[in-house]
Amino acid sequence: MSGESDETGPIDYLVVEFPAGSRVTGEGMPLLVGLVDRGIIRILDLTFVRKNRDGSVEGVELSELTGDGGGELTVFEGVSSGLIGRDDIDEASAVLEPGSAAAILIYENVWAAPFAAALRRSGGRLVANGRIPVQEVLASLDAAESRV
Repeated sequence: MSGESDETGPIDYLVVEFPAGSRVTGEGMPLLVGLVDRGIIRILDLTFVRKNRDGSVEGVELSELTGDGGGELTVFEGVSSGLIGRDDIDEASAVLEPGSAAAILIYENVWAAPFAAALRRSGGRLVANGRIPVQEVLASLDAAESRV
């Protein structure tokens, strides 16, 4: 990817926890596939882990995940750029509850690549970025609405 750096969009990650007892249905997988198919994102790495009751963490193969729509997961089998290392898995697992499973996803925001490249060509540089949690946005909107 080093030769593509001028045309690469921002890279993000997500860690999605599936608490103990929840059913992984695969319902979100077609939506993820749709984002890839439409060229909005490019999946660079996808890893599934399980945090055991004793706190130890192990990788989970896609074939081990069951539930309705579990077959949707097979499209992501073997997706690995090597970006997710053991340190990343340990860091992500630190926020997981014992008995839960999680998906760790690294993806490129392909939609933003032309914009980011144009900014870089014009001398711009990213000096800060971040995310605002949806819950905070909703709470702020509710508070503003109640003042009106």
